[in-house]
Amino acid sequence: MKTNRFNKTRLATSLSLIMGAVAAMPAYAQDAEDKNKEFEAGDFEVIEVSGIRESLTKAMLTKKAASGVVDAISAEDIGKFPDTNLAESLQRITGVSIDRSAGEGSRITVRGFGPDYNLVTLNGRQMPAANTAATSASSSRSYDFANLASEGVSAVEVYKTSLAKQPTGGIGSTVNLVTAKPLSNPGLKATVTAKGMMDESTETGSSLTPLLSGIYSQTFNDDKFGIQLIGSYQERDGGQASAETGNGWYTIKGDGGDWGSLPRDGSFTNIPGPNDVYSVPRNLAYNFDEFRRTRTNGQLTLQYAPSDELTYTLDYTYSELETQTMRQQLSTWFNGIPAYGEYTPGTNSEGSVMGPVIYADATCCDIGLGTSDFTVVNENKSLGFNVEWVASDNLNLELDFHSSTAEAGPKNDLGSDNVISAVQFDRVLTAVDYSQDFPVMDITYADGVSGLDPARMSTSGTSFRNSYMKSEINQLQFRGNYYLDDSVVTSIDFGITAMEAKNRSAYSVAQRDTWGGYGAPEDYPDDIFVQQDLPGRFDDVLGSNGADLEPFYYASNMQDLIGAISAIAAANNESISPCGTRLCMDPNYQVDRRVTETQYAAYVQANMEFEIADMPVWVKAGLRYEDTDVESSALVPQFTTIRWSGANEFFAVADGETFTTLEGGYDHLLPSVDFKMEVMPDWFVRASYSETITRPGYADIQGGLTVNQLARFNGGTGNSGNPNLQPFESTNIDFSTEYYYGEGSYVSIGYFDKEVDNFIGVDTYTDTIFDLPTPFGGPRYDEAVAALGTDDAGAVLDYLRANYGDPVEGISGQDPLLPITVTQAVNSDTSRSVDGFEMAVQHIFGDTGFGVIVNYTTVDGDVEYDNYNTNKGEGVDNQFVLLGLSDTANAVLFYENYGWEVRVAWNWRDKFLAGTVDGNGERNPTYIESYSQVDVNVRYAINEDLEVFVEGINVTGEYQRSHGRHPNMLIGIYDVEPRYNLGVRYSF
Repeated sequence: MKTNRFNKTRLATSLSLIMGAVAAMPAYAQDAEDKNKEFEAGDFEVIEVSGIRESLTKAMLTKKAASGVVDAISAEDIGKFPDTNLAESLQRITGVSIDRSAGEGSRITVRGFGPDYNLVTLNGRQMPAANTAATSASSSRSYDFANLASEGVSAVEVYKTSLAKQPTGGIGSTVNLVTAKPLSNPGLKATVTAKGMMDESTETGSSLTPLLSGIYSQTFNDDKFGIQLIGSYQERDGGQASAETGNGWYTIKGDGGDWGSLPRDGSFTNIPGPNDVYSVPRNLAYNFDEFRRTRTNGQLTLQYAPSDELTYTLDYTYSELETQTMRQQLSTWFNGIPAYGEYTPGTNSEGSVMGPVIYADATCCDIGLGTSDFTVVNENKSLGFNVEWVASDNLNLELDFHSSTAEAGPKNDLGSDNVISAVQFDRVLTAVDYSQDFPVMDITYADGVSGLDPARMSTSGTSFRNSYMKSEINQLQFRGNYYLDDSVVTSIDFGITAMEAKNRSAYSVAQRDTWGGYGAPEDYPDDIFVQQDLPGRFDDVLGSNGADLEPFYYASNMQDLIGAISAIAAANNESISPCGTRLCMDPNYQVDRRVTETQYAAYVQANMEFEIADMPVWVKAGLRYEDTDVESSALVPQFTTIRWSGANEFFAVADGETFTTLEGGYDHLLPSVDFKMEVMPDWFVRASYSETITRPGYADIQGGLTVNQLARFNGGTGNSGNPNLQPFESTNIDFSTEYYYGEGSYVSIGYFDKEVDNFIGVDTYTDTIFDLPTPFGGPRYDEAVAALGTDDAGAVLDYLRANYGDPVEGISGQDPLLPITVTQAVNSDTSRSVDGFEMAVQHIFGDTGFGVIVNYTTVDGDVEYDNYNTNKGEGVDNQFVLLGLSDTANAVLFYENYGWEVRVAWNWRDKFLAGTVDGNGERNPTYIESYSQVDVNVRYAINEDLEVFVEGINVTGEYQRSHGRHPNMLIGIYDVEPRYNLGVRYSF
């Protein structure tokens, strides 16, 4: 069958521009024959809509014309993306949900596969990512969408199925960010936008902060040369109150007599039976965060098309996100001394998991009043050069190169995270009510002490962390399209890619383990401690009105505390940090992981068009080869002994370090087939088969074994890398059907199935790494217990200090060796299956101006986490479970007429498993509870050039909550307030 088509010339490109769809169709991902078949000469209508309807129509055309399952969001106009934050736009797409940081979208999950399973590209180029972690070196490859302003993005496309020509690396999806180009918007285009962000969540910052952005785009010399300059600057002050069990829950089976086991003297109601599983908390903290975010983005694009056959593009993209976090904390530690309480009823049978209703712990004596103030800078740079050449009527060639970096680390010597623990040593007992969403903390004070009192406050330990990450990608891509005449095979796509990806993840900590106190209360001026209301910070969280809740906490300024501590150190002529008598981070890394991945890829793909029973059919069949070499080095600290520094604080003493290097690699042949048939006009059915991979996280392939310096009485933790890890491998099958029945209107339903092999999970083993002696449980410890008549950790430590001197350290050959639980990434020898359905309706109600979008995605995995399995004991296998699987739904109602644009969006995500290792390094689950949010956008066009708008995010003020094995085992609850943008936009 002979097919009529356009050759890919500038004439065809101009037609695409007229139709308003080109902005949503990047060269690397869309196929010319698909577009041409849909829009043959004389068989199209010019779409003369604007605003929301134009955006939705562009996105619909992208979905309709694409091979496989693709969803997209397009800008309403140049510099006018639907949301200020790209992640918050992406959550409107079927099957996409987002993770939030301080109430702002940051990373995405697609079809239940979390951020590390999704590859992000910028104009088809793989982007590096850099993140910092609170108390470790970051290992994530995931891209944080909070770094990039939306003004320079014309479309975002989510490819849920894979073609051979698409880059691999995401078994969840490939997300392509498409930036505007001057030659795609001929003439002069310029806009200026000014916003004021209103965020009432801040207690100390400004509740109204600015956002300024501008775009200048112009073409010259008969549209042969174009320049585009985009810039934006945003400040945001906000706050967040949270309650967290950051060090997790200690899980116990029945009446096993383990650490923290409940007493069986009648002091607890519903005492667990032998076959029940329960947990006790290790701590509880109320955190009050204030943050200041400053985002600067810039993009310069130059294009030159000396002829219809050649187009040169040079672009540079820069983004910087500076985030200052100021935290106050009220916290208590529990050392496993349960006093009284109540648990939920158990059944004393298989599967019974009990949670606390009331839990009281008799651990004394400190009440922590932590203060933090740190600033992290995340900087991204990308320089790219592209040449497109229409070599002949049958051959198009493209060469693309980019060099991109992403770097994240502390702004100053206070580190990427820190804490100074102010303290009052008057706690006798702490009771927590877990019966509602919010955990109500009630502290019992020593006789004669009525509560927190600045005159009784000093400081204890401090920790200044230095987390750093830098990723670099140099990538060269050569692509081609060869068009055949009078053939079922209409064209052949081919290409090769060479890429070098370097990553460095490093970490150090300067920690003072003076948890027993530093100085005396009289060394600290009372006026540096400022009383703050506590219940009012959680006034819209269920349960926060408990009568027993602590009525207030005390806030401090970081510099005031540093000054007071430095004065004590100077008076004692004591060096307390790498900066001497002044507290600061350690610039010398204790963990330093460096990975170089060299990747080569080649692909060939045949694109076919034919008919079956007079129904047009499009088939794309291809093969992609990927070869990856891994070289991984890690700085491995050498340790000598264990120091007992606090009641339940132990510290591995380091003495030097060394680099170790390991190598690995893998290669894959990845087939893909996409089938699309138009069974009736505008009714399509699709089927896709593909094989894809996702590479391991950087910590998983580190080149050595590192031990965390902070330990507990019963052992320490560490991490071991494995550069020979195989990547996740997924076999993907998709079936879908769509009916496009009107302007911007369609209905679709699809089924997907992913079979994941080489699933990478974590396993643990326990060994006496480095043979480190610990004073806990040795002969001196036994002597202290016998002399005191108690094994209270604080009392024993005081005895040892008094009788053997300070510091108290393990003695080789005399004290027992500390067991260290090592977490190691391993490939599972079994596969995991994920499947689900996606349903979507987008409908525009004629000329009424109203429209609606509704979508729902179900996701199901073949294995669920077993909360009854404590992951303890001999022969217990680690649980390999896919994280992030959950159902999602979105509903958007919009109106656009008479200069008004109104959009109300509801987003919902069901409960999901977020992790299987808790904050103490133990194998316990973390579940994120179901969450929904309502956002509102209202715009009014005063004239064709000037509009005003208001945007509301989380207008109902929803909060988020996470828990462990039982809903009463709180992990965290985060109270996030609504925020609003008021602005004006002017187009020239």
